[in-house]
Amino acid sequence: MIDVQKISKEKNFVSAVIYVYNDEARIAGFLETIHEVLKNNFDKYQIICVNDASTDNSLEIIRSVAKTIPGTVINVVNMSFYQGVELSMNAGIDISIGDFVFEFDNMVMDYEPELMMKVYERSLTGFDIVNAAPKNCGHKSSKLFYALFNYYAPGPHPLRTENFRVLSRRAINRVHSMSKTIPYRKAVYANCGLKIDTIEYDNDPLCAKRYNKETKYLRKEMATDSLMLFTNIAYRMSIAAAVLMMVATFGIGVYTLISYVTDQVISGYTSMMLVIAGGFFGVFAILAVVIKYLSILTDLVFSKEKYTIESVETISQ
Repeated sequence: MIDVQKISKEKNFVSAVIYVYNDEARIAGFLETIHEVLKNNFDKYQIICVNDASTDNSLEIIRSVAKTIPGTVINVVNMSFYQGVELSMNAGIDISIGDFVFEFDNMVMDYEPELMMKVYERSLTGFDIVNAAPKNCGHKSSKLFYALFNYYAPGPHPLRTENFRVLSRRAINRVHSMSKTIPYRKAVYANCGLKIDTIEYDNDPLCAKRYNKETKYLRKEMATDSLMLFTNIAYRMSIAAAVLMMVATFGIGVYTLISYVTDQVISGYTSMMLVIAGGFFGVFAILAVVIKYLSILTDLVFSKEKYTIESVETISQ
């Protein structure tokens, strides 16, 4: 019997970048599934596992699985210490050489393997970035973050929870030309000016990955930084605070003058309150201006975050 899949394999070189952090329970099956999909559909491909300083047996399992896959080379990027999904994925993408790159931020496979090819095939129709997004997201914190982000940074491509995506090499080059450092990939992708599409799929929200305390803290920090970098929420909150303080200090000033005119005041109270009111008014007015300039500078020049790699392994049978 003729294998149709082998005859009709794609000629594009693809890379699969997989984020790994203490995933010993999932990594073996996930790698085998990724390899099976790529082997059946592509002539040439590479698999890159970014090991974010895992403390379990994830690295040993990757090495073991890699040696059981004939003819396939798996590259392992070992981060020097735990640096989180954003910097780790940046490291993996930087060493990828594919015409198209699969980004797997996590190994929760709440979808059928065939979805990978559907996403890739959609990218061939003219989209430089195609996302695979679950219809059901169980994390309330994620919903809140995306609601705030999309409200304060309205754009043509609202952000949402995604499981994986495919990027064209043009998209990667465009993003790198925009900024040498990428603090939050999804936001940069959404604003790179290229065509983006999303494929939704039915999923079980109970399959969502649970994070440890360290990861939860880093994700919250990243969410806060992203809101500061890519939205005007900080500026609008500072303006609101400044307006409230101005109104309050103005009211105190009026009350002080009335107290002075009516002589219903404690000795020294009038001059003290005038000084405090004027001081608060000036401080908050200046802070509003400074924060506005800082928000502009932050938009133009991102913080110089760099990842640190301990080693890169090439594993083959």
